[in-house]
Amino acid sequence: MRSALTVGACAFMLVTSACTGGATPAAAPTATETAPVIAPGRPGEEARTLGPDEAATAVPPQKANAADVRYLQDMIVHHRQALDMSVLAASRAASDGVKRLASRINDVQGPEIAMMTDWLKAEGQRVPDHHAGHAGMPGMATPEQLEALKAARGEAFDRLFIQLMTAHHQGAITMSGDVLTKGSHQRVQEIAEDVSVSQAAEIRRMSTLL
Repeated sequence: MRSALTVGACAFMLVTSACTGGATPAAAPTATETAPVIAPGRPGEEARTLGPDEAATAVPPQKANAADVRYLQDMIVHHRQALDMSVLAASRAASDGVKRLASRINDVQGPEIAMMTDWLKAEGQRVPDHHAGHAGMPGMATPEQLEALKAARGEAFDRLFIQLMTAHHQGAITMSGDVLTKGSHQRVQEIAEDVSVSQAAEIRRMSTLL
């Protein structure tokens, strides 16, 4: 009996010692590999995988240049005129397709104006007022063309709206292409790419409406 108790006590002491730190604890697992770092390319360029050393310094500082700022300032003015033209369609257009197109322009370009405005404010840049000039800006309708659009009704409105809005969109694509070449800020590049793609698609859609 005493021998059995002694064996049991020894076994208990061994287990207790292991639980309370008598034994050397296992080392905490350490990472031996790191996940690959993917660096996105500029709009139209492929992403690439970076090594650990390169990844530490791969993210460039986001600095805007004059082309970035001027593009967003001008595009706000450009978009505002598109909204002024589109709001006329609900009461003047004959074509349901023209009305839907005008509604989509309002739905897309209104939020884009707000986004561009926020970016300019965050960068400490001037936001153009509602009476800003647009001399030399591609695609903008003249005051005389806007008055003619306001006076038109039915199919005449549809034809003039498509004519003016197609030229307007082509101007926006021209402006976006310019900043994609001359700008430096990644976010502005993304905005310009989105404007180019969406407005090219709307030009194709407008070509089928009449």
